[in-house]
Amino acid sequence: MNTTTAQATANPIENILDNLKPAIDLAGRVGLAAIFALAGMNKIQHYDANAQFLASGGLPAELLPLVILFELVAAAFVIVGFQTRITALALAGFSVVTALLYHSNLGDQMQFLFFFKNIAMAGGFLVLAANGAGKLSIDARRQ
Repeated sequence: MNTTTAQATANPIENILDNLKPAIDLAGRVGLAAIFALAGMNKIQHYDANAQFLASGGLPAELLPLVILFELVAAAFVIVGFQTRITALALAGFSVVTALLYHSNLGDQMQFLFFFKNIAMAGGFLVLAANGAGKLSIDARRQ
């Protein structure tokens, strides 16, 4: 029995995960991007409230259209796997900055959870930046 066959029979879970990797990569990208797509749509639906919220963090409310555009385009890029690594880095940075500007009151339990949700998302985007989109992506087809 060769080494590859021994490894496959020794750890069938890893073999299954290897076979499912393209679908897992796609599902992970959709999961990471979904919150930004939904947030962008929410900002459109509740524009005035979101403009006030943006200003509460010290940023001009006039930036809201750019934030909406960034969230929607970045989410779409991640889902389809286009320019994934650079987009993932941008979203990681966006998540950290948002955590620091809008969720830094760690004494408030909800803000504590939002802060670390953003940090966790940044971590997921850093993994995506390091590993790329995977086989089911525009990036893979372009190579």
